[in-house]
Amino acid sequence: MMLQRIGWLFFLLALGSTAPVLASQPLAIQLDIDGPIGPATSDYIHRGLAQAQQRDARLVILRLDTPGGLDSSMREIIKDILASPIPVLAYVAPNGARAASAGTYILYASHIAAMAPATNLGAATPVQIAPVGSPPSPPKSPLEKDKDQEDSPTPLAPSNQDALRNKAVNDAVAYIQGLAKLRGRNAEWAEKAVRQGASLDAGAALEQKVIELLADNIPELLEQIHGREVKLPGKTVSLDTQNLLIEVIEPDWRSRLLGTITNPNIAYLLMLIGVYGLILEFANPGTIVAGVVGAICLLLALYAFQVLPVNYAGLALILLGIALMVAEAFAPSFGALGIGGVIAFAIGSVILIDTEVPGYGINPALIAALTLFSALIFIFVIGMLVRARERPVVSGSEQMVGSIAVVIEDFDTEGRVRAHSELWQARSTAPLQKGQQVIITAMDGLTLHVEPSPDKQGESP
Repeated sequence: MMLQRIGWLFFLLALGSTAPVLASQPLAIQLDIDGPIGPATSDYIHRGLAQAQQRDARLVILRLDTPGGLDSSMREIIKDILASPIPVLAYVAPNGARAASAGTYILYASHIAAMAPATNLGAATPVQIAPVGSPPSPPKSPLEKDKDQEDSPTPLAPSNQDALRNKAVNDAVAYIQGLAKLRGRNAEWAEKAVRQGASLDAGAALEQKVIELLADNIPELLEQIHGREVKLPGKTVSLDTQNLLIEVIEPDWRSRLLGTITNPNIAYLLMLIGVYGLILEFANPGTIVAGVVGAICLLLALYAFQVLPVNYAGLALILLGIALMVAEAFAPSFGALGIGGVIAFAIGSVILIDTEVPGYGINPALIAALTLFSALIFIFVIGMLVRARERPVVSGSEQMVGSIAVVIEDFDTEGRVRAHSELWQARSTAPLQKGQQVIITAMDGLTLHVEPSPDKQGESP
């Protein structure tokens, strides 16, 4: 027992002696971007940079492996990087990773840009305004050009689509060139990445001064940047990366929740669950659960749509389609309303998310499944429920009141009658005779209130 206490004492003394060393060891924060860049990613980076500043970290390592993402989220991340008082090192890794589209902008915005072997960057043309439809025609010969000029001497004005495309491309070029000049990187190639969708592998990016470093892993990278000077807002610092303790910050529950509900497929499902729940609550008041779940899901979907590039014409078509399918259930139109509702619902679902960014579209299989499910629910199931409501009542007090009963014994005020093959205690304001038909006017518990029927005596019902 004494030896055990001595052992614990030495352990606590050793722990206390190493605690100051761990507390004084310099810290580097690592943040990972894997997959498409969206609202959850920008929230994660913003909170990670704030935490790095609170913990007095010397460096933030931003590891990139992304096909691109939303322009709004990318610009929020770049604003946080430009305002960061801590140097941000963007590192495209591991081998085989990429920093395409929005990732290229973030790489240009970072204080230090590095890549691992067998990685690439580029293809930074805004995909929302990429030309669609028929492929570009092949270049024409000088004779053909002269002939075209003779046929149409007046130059044609550019279409609105071309004007919008040029406007967006020029804005993106100016943005990435500004970042390139700020960090002293290749601005000419940055323009090619936007206008022509150019891409580079890691070796070529280093040769063309798009990045500063090429490293196999983070420890090697830290050795290469030791002593390098970096310009921060209002000052220039020399990096000291020796003996850095690297701590990886994972997305917390808030970022994970935001990433889940801002997934276009999840937001689409939440919207439909919300609408269906409210319709069920209004159609059958008092269910409560359907109304509560529907309201919560609808509010979450509206929040997701607020931060996603939503086409509100698509949203309106979805709601119109649901309304038409409901109308088909209540007022059958030989399929006109139902078919129109299905078509509007499907088209609205396809164009709901107004972007071609990888990872931010709605799965076509999900759209097809939910379109068929919605048509089945609204046209057939709700239609059956409506028709069932219109049928006469066959049980309960509503069915008893107004039906015919037969007196089985003579009585003045109280006696017994037979109704629907059952014997009931009855009460009447007039004397009744055995075999006489009476009409049930009310129910009081298990007692029927009856009055003589104008019909003659007959068989028991």
